[in-house]
Amino acid sequence: MTAYDSLMIGGANGRQVKLDLAMANRHGLIAGATGTGKTVTLQVLAEGFSRAGVPVFMADVKGDLSGIAASGVMHRKISERVEAMSLTGYQQRPYPSVFWDIYGEKGHWVRTTVSDFGPLLLSSFLDLNATQSGVLHTAFRAADEAGMLLLDVKDLQAVLTWVKDERASLERVYGGISPASIAAIQRQLNMLGEQGGIHFFGEPALVLDDLMKCDFTGNGVVNVLEATRLIRQPRLYAIFLLWLISELFEQLPEVGDVDRPRLVFFFDEAHLLFDSAPKVLLDKIEQVVRLIRSKGIGVYFISQSPADIPEAVLGQLGNRVQHALRAFTPNDQKAVRVAARTFRANPEFDTESVITQLGVGEALVSILDKHGVPTPVERVLIAPPESRIGPLTEQERREVLSRSPWRGRYDEPFDRDSAWEELRRQTEQKQPPMVREKSVMASGRQRQSVMEAAVKSAARSIGSSLGRQIMRGILGSLTRR
Repeated sequence: MTAYDSLMIGGANGRQVKLDLAMANRHGLIAGATGTGKTVTLQVLAEGFSRAGVPVFMADVKGDLSGIAASGVMHRKISERVEAMSLTGYQQRPYPSVFWDIYGEKGHWVRTTVSDFGPLLLSSFLDLNATQSGVLHTAFRAADEAGMLLLDVKDLQAVLTWVKDERASLERVYGGISPASIAAIQRQLNMLGEQGGIHFFGEPALVLDDLMKCDFTGNGVVNVLEATRLIRQPRLYAIFLLWLISELFEQLPEVGDVDRPRLVFFFDEAHLLFDSAPKVLLDKIEQVVRLIRSKGIGVYFISQSPADIPEAVLGQLGNRVQHALRAFTPNDQKAVRVAARTFRANPEFDTESVITQLGVGEALVSILDKHGVPTPVERVLIAPPESRIGPLTEQERREVLSRSPWRGRYDEPFDRDSAWEELRRQTEQKQPPMVREKSVMASGRQRQSVMEAAVKSAARSIGSSLGRQIMRGILGSLTRR
């Protein structure tokens, strides 16, 4: 294979383990105890995909992956590993990178609209019970059929109040609507502000195609999500990344088998996605992972143990990198046995014993061959990164952002005419003329004209009245399978 057919993972004793890029969208797992080298493995894989012209999206939960945008520094240990692995063409260099941040502090602001996010994911994020979730779905549907856009949290709050006020008439169309459930949903929405989730909803919304670019040399752009703050809100972190891969599934066309992925997605701290998730959401996660490969997307989970991943999902992760696990307790020993059983055995060693003996930067690796069959597990040294191991300085980060092709595109929010404005107008029209005039003058709001709003609305969602009635956001098409 040429350098563009495969991706170097590691090697030892004159042998090298390379991932066939045609098998890279069969997904993968990077596992191991804290401090055993998972982050470096993630960085090495991201570099390899970038060199092969494959864009990457990864979450930086520890704050040290930003170094991929800077050249590494050669030192003795790296030189020794390059020599031990017989690496050719190794050179210290930076990789084209774009930084993103839900809070808009250390990267381009990442947003989506409430409507595109959809009621299923929002119900899970707000931890609603079945009755409350049903009321939320009703609110979305009623807003759709009334032609009201749900863009940000204040739009949804306004619609919920409207549903409560018009409950008598709406119940004849949509069935029972519990005022207590509406109040509970509104309280949970108020808590979004405390978690920072309110920053995620609004416009300009992220255009997914902006994550799938190459630079002028043909290297895939590495999209780094700043997640050191986000990871402190684990539910928001997990739901956001699930929304992202689900939107990719929704929007991308089928491509079938390809010679390399269109995008590779790394999901660090993957156990957060599955912890306490309701069964309906777990089922949808399994469907996404199983079906998104046909869109040319590879998904790689990073977690401490394969036991963190549900079996239905684990069985779809064909490429495995297992760093060391410790076996101090019965639960640890069980995790080691689970990890060992996920590999195709190698007669040269006992996999279960070796897992506890691996050093930092060592791993057990099994990948899919060109026929899609798992190879016998190999004990290897992980290749060293060519970029910096460790974070950028704040000055270096600002310099990368200043060169970003998306500079200025996402950094300033705007608020177009939507449900909040529509319901406010309806309220004002019900008031006596003098009161209405004073209300308008007092508000002093400088909103878009009707024509401006119409033009922008058409640009974002042609046929929106019909489009919003189609199942949106997370796994809309899957729910109809």
